[in-house]
Amino acid sequence: YGDMSGGLAVIADAPKTLVYRIAQHLNDTREQPPIPQVILDKAPSAELRPDQTDQDSLPPYEVLDAILRLRVELHWSVEEIAKAGFERKVVEKVCKLVKIAEFKRRQAAPGIKITDRAFGTGWRMPVACKVPY
Repeated sequence: YGDMSGGLAVIADAPKTLVYRIAQHLNDTREQPPIPQVILDKAPSAELRPDQTDQDSLPPYEVLDAILRLRVELHWSVEEIAKAGFERKVVEKVCKLVKIAEFKRRQAAPGIKITDRAFGTGWRMPVACKVPY
């Protein structure tokens, strides 16, 4: 289960860019950095196959986090997000991935809510029916 294991998903509601900023801040404010820089510099990966990176199948985290914020927190449609300046195909893909991963969120440990609408009690989509994304 990887990052899905554990009893409390501490960073479940934190956008990836925020997680990296917090990690870098921790390193910058400590005499002995707690997080090896090689970890922060390594390309993000689900590590499901050799040499895989998240950017093989996802947009850069800055783009991904922005689209997710508009979709999940502000409940914008694909059309509205695309009109905000994001490539429509990328928006459609991200929104589709959000929809098809709903079952994973049901299995996840509870997380700490830090955004206006967290994946959790603030976001519930049907798991087994066809809904437009």
